[in-house]
Amino acid sequence: MFHVIALGELLIDFTPVQLGNQKLVFEQNPGGAPANVLAAVAKLGKSAAFLGMVGEDQFGRFLKNVLLDNNIDVTGLKFSDTVHTTLAFVHIFNNGDRSFSFYRNPGADMMLRQSDIDYDMIRQSKVFHFGSISLTHEPVRGATLAACQFAKDHGLIISYDPNYRAPLWPSILQAKENIALGLQFADILKISEEELEIITGTKDLASGASIIFQQGVKVVLITLGAQGCYYKYAGGEGSITSFAVHAIDTTGAGDAFLGAFLYQTSEMRIDDICSLQNEEFAALIRFSNAAGALTTTKTGAIPALPSLDQINELRQQFVIKK
Repeated sequence: MFHVIALGELLIDFTPVQLGNQKLVFEQNPGGAPANVLAAVAKLGKSAAFLGMVGEDQFGRFLKNVLLDNNIDVTGLKFSDTVHTTLAFVHIFNNGDRSFSFYRNPGADMMLRQSDIDYDMIRQSKVFHFGSISLTHEPVRGATLAACQFAKDHGLIISYDPNYRAPLWPSILQAKENIALGLQFADILKISEEELEIITGTKDLASGASIIFQQGVKVVLITLGAQGCYYKYAGGEGSITSFAVHAIDTTGAGDAFLGAFLYQTSEMRIDDICSLQNEEFAALIRFSNAAGALTTTKTGAIPALPSLDQINELRQQFVIKK
């Protein structure tokens, strides 16, 4: 039995690093939002499994070993001998925020077919997580939607992160249409402010969350970077400020946040989550905010994920200061 199983992209993030007075160099880091979420779940102590495809190349073998090193089951990881592993170059701004350039024309993650999916692994899981990067092209789009339907039919909680990356879509209209395909399955939705506007047409957090909530999503989590998270669920809504840290790279922060949230709720049914008192739910968000904040204090995504002790230490410091 797996607490969380995720389907999607597994790739290389080349992250800029300044070595002394030398020119900027790029450091190889494991990446891909679904894999990052799983790594966060596993590092905090829950079982995790990955479904996806990489190239039969040095990058793909490196990524498989990273998953194994992070206690993520790789039975569902497939290798392509015709398409290379997807690469992403991360560009970091002075405030720690970033943009991406992708080498995915195509990338191996796009080649996953329905026949590649181990449905028995999904059946043995409690939470199914996916993102919209797996909806950009066929055949992985069809594979993703088939896996979502299977997970829904078998009563799993379905977690969805649209994770909009403009360079991967021909147009914002196509992105909106395909993101909506995944939205119909989601119990838990984690989105940014930009994704909120794409999905709902509004920047207003309360109004946008209500629009999504009315479409059947049971938990809406709108991450706000250093400002924390706005949430809405059956038991209420609110905004929880994040923790003040020195951010140097925000890559993976949202994935750490969501992984921490799924870690806390993976033993629960979706009805149990929705029945929590508002303060109980807010406590879940504070824990998740701490995980996201700590991830920004190091470069990379998976290498920067915090431990349970580190999260609790940061939360305790906040309590002491209060």
